[in-house]
Amino acid sequence: MVTEYTEDFKKDAVRYWKEHQELGISKCAKNLGIGKSTLCSFGKAYGEKNGTVPTRGRGNFESDEAKEIARLRKE
Repeated sequence: MVTEYTEDFKKDAVRYWKEHQELGISKCAKNLGIGKSTLCSFGKAYGEKNGTVPTRGRGNFESDEAKEIARLRKE
């Protein structure tokens, strides 16, 4: 089952990780109830997007247009 997280949750998770670096990423992720790779991807997106962590819903699409094209192809 795929879990979708809000942008606020993602920002808070990255902030928690940065404020508690002495714990390490694994312990921070465990404390937040998410996987290490999930927290790492939140951190990467946060760094690349100047403090925002995009949420698009399901799927890994580059843009809304790519998401719409995929939807149309599926139909």
